[in-house]
Amino acid sequence: MDNMSHLRVHENKEQVDDTFNMDLPDIPEPTEAVSTEINDEHPVGFKFGFIGSGQGGSRIAETFYKLGYRRVCVVNTAEQDLATIDVPNKLKLGTAQGAGKDRSVAKQVTIQHKEDIEDLFRRSFGKDIDRIFVTVGAGGGTGAGSAAELVKFAAEYQETVKAQSKQVGVIVALPKISEGKKPNANAYETLKELTALVESGVVSPLIVLDNEKINTIYPKLSVNQFWGTSNSSICTLFNLFNNIVTKNSNFTTFDAKDYKTILDSGIIVFGATQIKSWSDGTQISKALRENLNRNILSGGLDISTGTAASAIIIGDENTLNDIPQEYLDNAFDQLNRMLKTNSTVHQGIYKGTKPGISIFTAIGGIATPTAKLEELKKLGGV
Repeated sequence: MDNMSHLRVHENKEQVDDTFNMDLPDIPEPTEAVSTEINDEHPVGFKFGFIGSGQGGSRIAETFYKLGYRRVCVVNTAEQDLATIDVPNKLKLGTAQGAGKDRSVAKQVTIQHKEDIEDLFRRSFGKDIDRIFVTVGAGGGTGAGSAAELVKFAAEYQETVKAQSKQVGVIVALPKISEGKKPNANAYETLKELTALVESGVVSPLIVLDNEKINTIYPKLSVNQFWGTSNSSICTLFNLFNNIVTKNSNFTTFDAKDYKTILDSGIIVFGATQIKSWSDGTQISKALRENLNRNILSGGLDISTGTAASAIIIGDENTLNDIPQEYLDNAFDQLNRMLKTNSTVHQGIYKGTKPGISIFTAIGGIATPTAKLEELKKLGGV
């Protein structure tokens, strides 16, 4: 058959209807994701995100929110505890009402909610973030059991959004002795877990807030005042350092690069000293030394093992006009001598409005607190 005959045969065949004529349902068009920029209320050197877990950890995160940080969220296994936290982004984990101080229960339910927590990160932190901090109370079930898993999730999120830091920060509050055997046992297991993550390079900084130490320093605080004082003691100092790196100084500037060396150094501790008299240079050095020896924020940490420190001096104009530079140099030198050999002390001197001078310190690179771990182990009967 020639080609023309072949075409005629093909034309005579019944035409096949290959049109799909069923009524199609309306399918919603995907909308482009709206990128909402998240801005903290006050100038900061680093864009930190905070996820608080459990009642104690959520209170710490809430304190940062009140200070003006806006990349903040909280999770809990107990709905009633979530209801008392005044932050916009919250997530209830599991169906039970609390973990009953059982770390294993909280750990499992946290793993089960990994995708929900990742969504919470996206809503709360966005993509423009430098480092995430996990804040927990080590004595309860939810915070203690979820801490390591949240660190893992935060590290993965930071990698996804290409955050400046690969390490995740942790603020952990230790219970008072009077809270009992189980909370201290939880605290032992949690602190042991977190210090191992520091040693492996996953966590930095680790900031330990010791409520027993604060209870000793402020024994007369009411129940209502105690937890506010405990949380603000760490949060306000942390915020001061993150804010001051944005300020100029006519004297000595402490910049973001200096602060980052502390943040990357592992276990850190903060301190503060107010000095109203300085008839000679030794008074300032002595006040600084006594403050660090008392270590107002955490017992059981050995300052002498520190490898890096920051010391910020803020004084009013009259004081800075009057006090000899030598006195301040002596104070910086005193701090250096208290640390491990060949340590680095970053300095900053700024003009403020409060009469006298205030010295704020952050010491990093502190060794694993074995004495504190042993104390918690004994108290918890582990």
